[in-house]
Amino acid sequence: MTSTRYLEPSKTMATFNGMVRGLTKLGLSVWGSRVLGVRGRKSGELREVPVNLLPFEGKQYLVAARGETQWVRNLRAAGEGQLTVGRRTETFTYRELADEEKPVILRSYLKRWAFEVGAFFDGVNAKAPEEKLREIAPGYPVFEIFTR
Repeated sequence: MTSTRYLEPSKTMATFNGMVRGLTKLGLSVWGSRVLGVRGRKSGELREVPVNLLPFEGKQYLVAARGETQWVRNLRAAGEGQLTVGRRTETFTYRELADEEKPVILRSYLKRWAFEVGAFFDGVNAKAPEEKLREIAPGYPVFEIFTR
């Protein structure tokens, strides 16, 4: 399930993410954004990053479009995280999906946010054949989250 795929954000994207994080913390969710807070695996400090929370068939998912990001590694180490919009923060645990479970989630994620994350999928879009989504699945960690 672990992959070494990681796309580091550019300075422009880091600035944009900072703006989205700020708006989301003020209570203005941008296209379903949340601020993900996870304890750093080395520092123990709370690290925050904006994420897209995907509702799908009554469940909620986090997809790491950039691959093995710091938040993915920290979440795996911490075992839990928190999602914030405005003053509302929910703590959650998770189940990481196996690669064979990911295609339907990746397709839904791309349908909803292709305009924002499509560049991270190397030309694969929501209309891609099932086999293509299975092929790329190992490079995209996906977590089903369970809020408390």
